[in-house]
Amino acid sequence: MPAIDALKAFACLAIVMHHLAFYGPMSDAARPLMPTLVQWLDEYARMAVQIFLVVSGFLFAAKFAPAGLPVKLSPLPVLLQRYTRLVVPYSAALLLAVACSAVASVWMEHESISAAPDLGQLLAHVLLLHDLLDHEALSAGVWYVAIDFQLFALAILLLWLPSRLAERRPALAVVAPLLVALLTLASLFSFNRDAFWDETALYFFGAFGLGILAWWASSQPRAGRWLALLTAVAVAALVVDFRARIAVATGVMLFLGLARQHGFLNTLPVPAAVVHLSRISYSVFLVHFPLCLFVNMLVSIAFPANPVINALGMVLAVAVSVVGGHQFHYRVESYPFRTRTRLLFPAGVVAGGWLTALAAASLAG
Repeated sequence: MPAIDALKAFACLAIVMHHLAFYGPMSDAARPLMPTLVQWLDEYARMAVQIFLVVSGFLFAAKFAPAGLPVKLSPLPVLLQRYTRLVVPYSAALLLAVACSAVASVWMEHESISAAPDLGQLLAHVLLLHDLLDHEALSAGVWYVAIDFQLFALAILLLWLPSRLAERRPALAVVAPLLVALLTLASLFSFNRDAFWDETALYFFGAFGLGILAWWASSQPRAGRWLALLTAVAVAALVVDFRARIAVATGVMLFLGLARQHGFLNTLPVPAAVVHLSRISYSVFLVHFPLCLFVNMLVSIAFPANPVINALGMVLAVAVSVVGGHQFHYRVESYPFRTRTRLLFPAGVVAGGWLTALAAASLAG
């Protein structure tokens, strides 16, 4: 689906540049040279996360309920497969983040450097519970991995429960899409308006659900009318409480629905480099922050106040993130590890992170 590849590649780069603008010190030094651009990346580039949320929902529906009704599935194996797929590269990236933070803390002082983790913090991260348990994040963006798994698990539950009931009463199968639609509405009109829920899937299900509903709407004989109805509901939620993130999600939902309806979802001409960046986007997302932190450290040591050099350093950090993500994708994310080895990755990051923290404390002492 090249149209989705284009969205994912753009969102990937936007998130990298947002974190470069948000976390200094290079952006602080470069700001006088390009204040408007740095400010825009700081405030708005983070909304590219909505692209990933809507695309995830769209692809979820394509795989698990392509016709609006759930396919037959066993939730536990599916959830374990999803957890393993997410956490194996995520664990390796966490270890890289801990190591880079330890090295950077020796050479510079900055609020973007995470403190050495304790055992409980490491365990909470590999179990994807760090935000729910109020632990400081070990790397920028790791909250999204936990939310992705929560959304996936919640959506699987919404599909599976009605399908179980439908084994005795087949008519109950239609409850599944109804539950998804109702939770999407609840998120858009309620949960997403209250920051209390922003560490849970309920807060983000509005965007994720729009992606699911976009797939279903574009499958209907009168797809245009269904997409118009879906857009009207999203606009109503914006009238009640305007949120730029929901406006972005609505735009992405409409683009995906129209792309599928009119056939250019699979035919949009996209350069091979963009397709490749889309393929490695999760790896880039995972490793970019520690790599950017390392580039920040080197530039701040050599040219702490030169705006031109620091602006070029930001460009270099983007390039390093893409190259690093490419290597990480082939050496970790897509490498054919045995199942037993994959299950050892979370334990490895706990042990490795703890040893790295001890080493950092020893050097500091």
